[in-house]
Amino acid sequence: MPELPEVETVRRGLEPVMMGAVIARAEVRRAGLRWPFPERMAERLTGARVDRLRRRSKYILVDLSTGETLLIHLGMSGRMLISGTMLGKFHHEHPAPEKHDHVVLDIDSGARITFNDARRFGAMDLFPTGEGEAHPLLARLGPEPLGNAFNETHLVAALAGKNTPIKTALLDQHIVAGLGNIYVCEVLHRAGISPRRKAGRISSARAAALVPIIRDVLGEAIASGGSSLRDYRQASGELGYFQHGFRVYGREGASCTTPGCGGTIRRIVQSGRSSFYCPRCQR
Repeated sequence: MPELPEVETVRRGLEPVMMGAVIARAEVRRAGLRWPFPERMAERLTGARVDRLRRRSKYILVDLSTGETLLIHLGMSGRMLISGTMLGKFHHEHPAPEKHDHVVLDIDSGARITFNDARRFGAMDLFPTGEGEAHPLLARLGPEPLGNAFNETHLVAALAGKNTPIKTALLDQHIVAGLGNIYVCEVLHRAGISPRRKAGRISSARAAALVPIIRDVLGEAIASGGSSLRDYRQASGELGYFQHGFRVYGREGASCTTPGCGGTIRRIVQSGRSSFYCPRCQR
Protein backbone atom coordinates (compact mmCIF):
# COMPACT_ATOMS: atom_id res chain seq x y z
CA MET A 1 0.00 0.00 0.00
CA PRO A 2 1.40 3.44 -0.88
CA GLU A 3 2.93 5.23 2.09
CA LEU A 4 3.45 8.94 2.76
CA PRO A 5 6.19 9.52 0.11
CA GLU A 6 4.10 7.89 -2.63
CA VAL A 7 0.98 9.84 -1.72
CA GLU A 8 2.91 13.12 -1.47
CA THR A 9 4.49 12.44 -4.86
CA VAL A 10 1.05 11.91 -6.42
CA ARG A 11 -0.23 15.11 -4.76
CA ARG A 12 2.69 17.10 -6.16
CA GLY A 13 2.06 15.62 -9.60
CA LEU A 14 -1.60 16.61 -9.52
CA GLU A 15 -1.04 20.12 -8.18
CA PRO A 16 0.16 21.92 -11.35
CA VAL A 17 -2.74 20.43 -13.34
CA MET A 18 -5.54 20.85 -10.79
CA MET A 19 -4.63 23.90 -8.70
CA GLY A 20 -6.93 26.79 -9.61
CA ALA A 21 -8.60 24.74 -12.36
CA VAL A 22 -12.28 23.92 -12.70
CA ILE A 23 -13.60 20.38 -12.92
CA ALA A 24 -15.61 20.79 -16.12
CA ARG A 25 -17.09 17.31 -15.91
CA ALA A 26 -16.91 14.49 -13.40
CA GLU A 27 -17.84 10.93 -14.30
CA VAL A 28 -18.35 8.21 -11.68
CA ARG A 29 -18.45 4.75 -13.25
CA ARG A 30 -19.43 2.61 -10.27
CA ALA A 31 -21.25 2.93 -6.96
CA GLY A 32 -18.10 2.85 -4.85
CA LEU A 33 -14.78 1.21 -4.14
CA ARG A 34 -13.83 0.11 -0.65
CA TRP A 35 -16.87 2.04 0.56
CA PRO A 36 -19.79 3.57 -1.38
CA PHE A 37 -19.11 6.92 -3.00
CA PRO A 38 -21.00 9.89 -1.50
CA GLU A 39 -24.38 10.70 -2.98
CA ARG A 40 -24.38 12.73 -6.21
CA MET A 41 -20.59 12.81 -6.22
CA ALA A 42 -20.31 13.53 -9.93
CA GLU A 43 -22.82 16.37 -9.67
CA ARG A 44 -21.10 17.86 -6.61
CA LEU A 45 -17.69 17.81 -8.29
CA THR A 46 -18.77 19.16 -11.68
CA GLY A 47 -18.19 22.92 -11.91
CA ALA A 48 -16.10 23.12 -8.74
CA ARG A 49 -12.80 25.00 -8.75
CA VAL A 50 -9.82 23.43 -7.02
CA ASP A 51 -8.60 25.89 -4.39
CA ARG A 52 -5.97 23.75 -2.70
CA LEU A 53 -4.40 20.28 -2.71
CA ARG A 54 -3.21 18.95 0.62
CA ARG A 55 -2.04 15.68 2.11
CA ARG A 56 -2.93 14.32 5.54
CA SER A 57 -1.14 11.09 6.37
CA LYS A 58 -1.82 8.80 3.38
CA TYR A 59 -4.82 10.79 2.12
CA ILE A 60 -4.95 13.44 -0.61
CA LEU A 61 -7.34 16.28 0.20
CA VAL A 62 -8.69 18.52 -2.57
CA ASP A 63 -10.34 21.69 -1.23
CA LEU A 64 -13.06 22.92 -3.61
CA SER A 65 -14.73 26.27 -4.18
CA THR A 66 -18.05 24.68 -3.19
CA GLY A 67 -16.92 24.49 0.44
CA GLU A 68 -16.35 20.75 0.24
CA THR A 69 -13.17 18.70 0.28
CA LEU A 70 -12.59 15.63 -1.87
CA LEU A 71 -10.74 12.93 0.08
CA ILE A 72 -8.75 10.43 -1.99
CA HIS A 73 -7.23 7.24 -0.63
CA LEU A 74 -5.22 5.19 -3.13
CA GLY A 75 -5.60 1.90 -1.28
CA MET A 76 -3.45 -0.99 -2.50
CA SER A 77 -3.50 -0.35 -6.24
CA GLY A 78 -5.10 3.05 -6.83
CA ARG A 79 -3.55 5.39 -9.38
CA MET A 80 -4.30 9.02 -10.20
CA LEU A 81 -3.20 9.37 -13.82
CA ILE A 82 -3.01 12.55 -15.90
CA SER A 83 -3.61 12.73 -19.64
CA GLY A 84 -4.17 15.39 -22.27
CA THR A 85 -1.67 17.93 -20.97
CA MET A 86 2.01 18.72 -21.20
CA LEU A 87 4.04 16.78 -18.64
CA GLY A 88 7.67 17.78 -18.95
CA LYS A 89 8.50 17.47 -22.66
CA PHE A 90 5.91 14.79 -23.43
CA HIS A 91 2.33 15.30 -24.55
CA HIS A 92 -0.11 12.69 -23.27
CA GLU A 93 -3.36 12.15 -25.17
CA HIS A 94 -6.37 10.72 -23.40
CA PRO A 95 -6.05 6.94 -23.44
CA ALA A 96 -8.98 4.68 -24.20
CA PRO A 97 -11.04 3.93 -21.07
CA GLU A 98 -9.87 0.91 -19.12
CA LYS A 99 -11.85 -1.59 -17.09
CA HIS A 100 -10.68 -0.21 -13.76
CA ASP A 101 -11.02 3.51 -14.54
CA HIS A 102 -13.63 4.25 -11.86
CA VAL A 103 -13.66 8.07 -11.59
CA VAL A 104 -12.76 10.50 -14.37
CA LEU A 105 -12.33 14.25 -13.87
CA ASP A 106 -12.17 16.39 -17.01
CA ILE A 107 -10.45 19.69 -16.24
CA ASP A 108 -11.32 22.94 -18.05
CA SER A 109 -7.75 23.10 -19.42
CA GLY A 110 -8.35 19.92 -21.41
CA ALA A 111 -6.48 17.71 -18.97
CA ARG A 112 -8.06 14.58 -17.55
CA ILE A 113 -7.50 12.98 -14.14
CA THR A 114 -8.38 9.29 -13.98
CA PHE A 115 -8.64 7.27 -10.79
CA ASN A 116 -7.79 3.69 -11.74
CA ASP A 117 -7.97 1.00 -9.06
CA ALA A 118 -7.77 -2.66 -10.05
CA ARG A 119 -8.23 -4.09 -6.56
CA ARG A 120 -10.82 -1.51 -5.50
CA PHE A 121 -9.39 -0.93 -2.01
CA GLY A 122 -9.17 2.80 -2.63
CA ALA A 123 -11.75 5.34 -1.54
CA MET A 124 -13.18 8.77 -2.26
CA ASP A 125 -15.36 10.92 -0.06
CA LEU A 126 -16.70 14.46 0.15
CA PHE A 127 -17.07 16.42 3.38
CA PRO A 128 -17.37 20.08 4.47
CA THR A 129 -13.89 21.59 4.27
CA GLY A 130 -13.91 22.95 7.80
CA GLU A 131 -14.81 19.59 9.33
CA GLY A 132 -11.79 17.57 8.23
CA GLU A 133 -10.50 16.87 11.71
CA ALA A 134 -13.80 15.20 12.56
CA HIS A 135 -13.81 12.89 9.54
CA PRO A 136 -13.68 9.22 10.65
CA LEU A 137 -10.52 8.57 8.60
CA LEU A 138 -8.70 11.66 9.88
CA ALA A 139 -9.96 12.28 13.41
CA ARG A 140 -7.45 10.21 15.37
CA LEU A 141 -4.33 10.69 13.32
CA GLY A 142 -1.12 11.74 15.02
CA PRO A 143 1.16 14.58 13.86
CA GLU A 144 2.67 14.70 10.40
CA PRO A 145 6.28 13.45 10.47
CA LEU A 146 7.43 16.38 8.32
CA GLY A 147 5.56 18.98 10.39
CA ASN A 148 6.57 20.97 13.47
CA ALA A 149 4.21 19.07 15.78
CA PHE A 150 6.28 15.94 15.28
CA ASN A 151 9.36 16.62 17.37
CA GLU A 152 11.69 14.96 19.86
CA THR A 153 9.53 15.86 22.86
CA HIS A 154 6.42 14.33 21.28
CA LEU A 155 8.08 11.08 20.22
CA VAL A 156 9.92 10.50 23.50
CA ALA A 157 6.68 10.98 25.43
CA ALA A 158 4.68 8.80 23.02
CA LEU A 159 7.11 5.87 23.31
CA ALA A 160 7.66 6.07 27.07
CA GLY A 161 6.39 3.00 28.89
CA LYS A 162 5.15 1.26 25.73
CA ASN A 163 5.52 -2.51 25.85
CA THR A 164 5.08 -2.98 22.09
CA PRO A 165 8.03 -3.41 19.71
CA ILE A 166 9.37 -0.15 18.32
CA LYS A 167 8.40 -1.27 14.79
CA THR A 168 4.76 -1.61 15.88
CA ALA A 169 4.84 1.71 17.74
CA LEU A 170 6.11 3.66 14.72
CA LEU A 171 3.38 2.10 12.57
CA ASP A 172 0.76 3.36 15.01
CA GLN A 173 -0.96 6.21 13.16
CA HIS A 174 -1.91 7.81 16.49
CA ILE A 175 1.78 8.33 17.29
CA VAL A 176 2.88 9.56 13.87
CA ALA A 177 0.77 9.77 10.71
CA GLY A 178 1.78 8.32 7.37
CA LEU A 179 4.60 5.94 8.26
CA GLY A 180 4.27 2.44 6.83
CA ASN A 181 6.15 -0.83 6.79
CA ILE A 182 8.80 0.03 4.20
CA TYR A 183 10.00 3.28 5.67
CA VAL A 184 9.91 2.15 9.30
CA CYS A 185 12.25 -0.70 8.35
CA GLU A 186 14.60 1.76 6.67
CA VAL A 187 14.44 4.23 9.58
CA LEU A 188 15.25 1.62 12.21
CA HIS A 189 18.23 0.37 10.21
CA ARG A 190 19.69 3.86 9.97
CA ALA A 191 19.06 4.36 13.68
CA GLY A 192 20.71 1.04 14.58
CA ILE A 193 17.62 -0.09 16.51
CA SER A 194 16.23 -3.61 16.28
CA PRO A 195 12.56 -3.79 15.26
CA ARG A 196 12.14 -6.29 18.12
CA ARG A 197 13.19 -3.85 20.86
CA LYS A 198 10.39 -2.72 23.14
CA ALA A 199 9.56 0.93 22.51
CA GLY A 200 9.58 1.75 26.21
CA ARG A 201 13.09 0.31 26.62
CA ILE A 202 14.65 2.74 24.15
CA SER A 203 16.50 5.59 25.81
CA SER A 204 15.21 9.13 25.43
CA ALA A 205 18.30 10.09 23.47
CA ARG A 206 17.86 7.25 20.95
CA ALA A 207 14.12 7.92 20.67
CA ALA A 208 14.75 11.61 20.04
CA ALA A 209 17.33 10.75 17.37
CA LEU A 210 14.64 8.93 15.40
CA VAL A 211 12.92 12.21 14.49
CA PRO A 212 15.57 13.60 12.09
CA ILE A 213 16.16 10.12 10.65
CA ILE A 214 12.45 9.73 9.88
CA ARG A 215 12.46 13.11 8.16
CA ASP A 216 15.60 12.27 6.16
CA VAL A 217 14.24 8.93 4.93
CA LEU A 218 10.88 10.40 3.93
CA GLY A 219 12.53 13.39 2.26
CA GLU A 220 14.84 11.17 0.21
CA ALA A 221 11.92 8.94 -0.78
CA ILE A 222 9.81 11.91 -1.92
CA ALA A 223 12.75 13.25 -3.94
CA SER A 224 12.97 9.82 -5.62
CA GLY A 225 9.29 9.77 -6.50
CA GLY A 226 8.45 7.13 -3.89
CA SER A 227 8.96 3.38 -4.09
CA SER A 228 7.42 1.27 -6.86
CA LEU A 229 7.05 -2.34 -5.77
CA ARG A 230 3.89 -3.58 -7.50
CA ASP A 231 1.18 -1.18 -8.61
CA TYR A 232 2.35 2.27 -7.58
CA ARG A 233 3.03 4.90 -10.22
CA GLN A 234 3.38 8.66 -10.08
CA ALA A 235 0.61 10.83 -11.53
CA SER A 236 2.69 11.11 -14.72
CA GLY A 237 2.55 7.32 -15.07
CA GLU A 238 6.25 6.97 -14.24
CA LEU A 239 7.59 4.61 -11.59
CA GLY A 240 9.20 5.80 -8.37
CA TYR A 241 12.77 4.64 -7.81
CA PHE A 242 13.54 4.91 -4.07
CA GLN A 243 13.33 1.09 -3.92
CA HIS A 244 16.74 0.97 -5.61
CA GLY A 245 18.19 2.61 -2.50
CA PHE A 246 16.63 0.28 0.10
CA ARG A 247 19.17 -0.67 2.75
CA VAL A 248 17.14 -3.47 4.31
CA TYR A 249 13.60 -3.71 2.96
CA GLY A 250 13.22 -6.73 0.67
CA ARG A 251 16.94 -7.59 0.99
CA GLU A 252 16.73 -10.80 3.04
CA GLY A 253 20.01 -12.71 2.80
CA ALA A 254 21.95 -9.74 1.38
CA SER A 255 24.91 -8.10 3.07
CA CYS A 256 24.29 -5.14 5.37
CA THR A 257 25.26 -1.83 3.77
CA THR A 258 26.50 -0.28 7.02
CA PRO A 259 30.25 0.30 6.62
CA GLY A 260 32.27 -2.27 8.56
CA CYS A 261 29.22 -4.25 9.71
CA GLY A 262 29.46 -7.44 7.68
CA GLY A 263 26.05 -8.64 8.85
CA THR A 264 23.34 -10.32 6.80
CA ILE A 265 19.83 -8.92 6.43
CA ARG A 266 17.13 -11.06 8.04
CA ARG A 267 13.36 -11.09 7.68
CA ILE A 268 10.96 -11.72 10.55
CA VAL A 269 7.19 -11.36 10.77
CA GLN A 270 5.71 -8.86 13.24
CA SER A 271 1.95 -8.39 13.48
CA GLY A 272 1.54 -10.08 10.12
CA ARG A 273 4.07 -7.85 8.35
CA SER A 274 7.62 -8.51 7.20
CA SER A 275 10.37 -6.73 9.09
CA PHE A 276 13.82 -6.58 7.51
CA TYR A 277 16.82 -5.74 9.67
CA CYS A 278 20.47 -6.48 10.38
CA PRO A 279 20.87 -8.38 13.67
CA ARG A 280 24.51 -7.34 13.92
CA CYS A 281 24.23 -3.55 13.81
CA GLN A 282 20.62 -3.09 14.95
CA ARG A 283 20.31 -3.57 18.70
